[in-house]
Amino acid sequence: MIDQKATSYAEKKAFFDSLLTIYGRKPVLEALQDSAIPVHCVHLADSNKAGDIIRDIEKAAQQRGVAIKYHSKLELSRISKNAREDQGVAADLQLPHYQSLDSFLPTLQSDRPTRMLALDRITNPQNMGMLIRSACAGGVDAVLIPEKGNAPLSPLVIKASAGTLFKCPIVRCGDLGSALQQLQKHGMEVGILSSHAQYDLFQLPKQRARVYVLGNETEGVSQEIMQIADVKIRIPMQNGVESLNVAVTAALLAYYG
Repeated sequence: MIDQKATSYAEKKAFFDSLLTIYGRKPVLEALQDSAIPVHCVHLADSNKAGDIIRDIEKAAQQRGVAIKYHSKLELSRISKNAREDQGVAADLQLPHYQSLDSFLPTLQSDRPTRMLALDRITNPQNMGMLIRSACAGGVDAVLIPEKGNAPLSPLVIKASAGTLFKCPIVRCGDLGSALQQLQKHGMEVGILSSHAQYDLFQLPKQRARVYVLGNETEGVSQEIMQIADVKIRIPMQNGVESLNVAVTAALLAYYG
């Protein structure tokens, strides 16, 4: 017998897990003006002063049939989780393949090696969007993104991803180190890039469940993550080139990792 209450709860949880909240007047207006971006709800502080951009946001939401909810400034800050920068405006976007790590872990299959990319302080929205596009095109099973330390999944990232943010499996987590250790307990290797590594990317043993960590654009992978890593990998370089753009590295890992 099917437990309808349990099924209903699971469906509701999956729906709310798929919501990504963005904030700021211009980002929210841009999201509403792009019909390809699925906006579920707009949140406005009732203390907002009437002005052109607030009126534009309300009009754009009404034209698309998107619900508008009004909140106190404190309530709005709890939704945006960024009182300093939300400007009294937030919106929930629905990403069909966006979920928490806790929801993702039970889906791991022991009979098929999982390939993931994890982001360690990727701060440039352009890089973030392009690497998500590469991960999606290369068939990576998921991109693991900590809630803090990386560029927010804003309309800038959506634009740089050419819309693939809505197609690529995105897994969110709190602390990256803890998340990687959880994945290790589920049989996944943690790989990082190093110019002094034993393994060449193109000679790396295949058919293993592995998560590749992409480090900050200038500092690389943090010391904490280096200590967690199971394997170090190098990309062969020619003509004295020392490193590649993180988005280019993501493309190589997505196709050859």
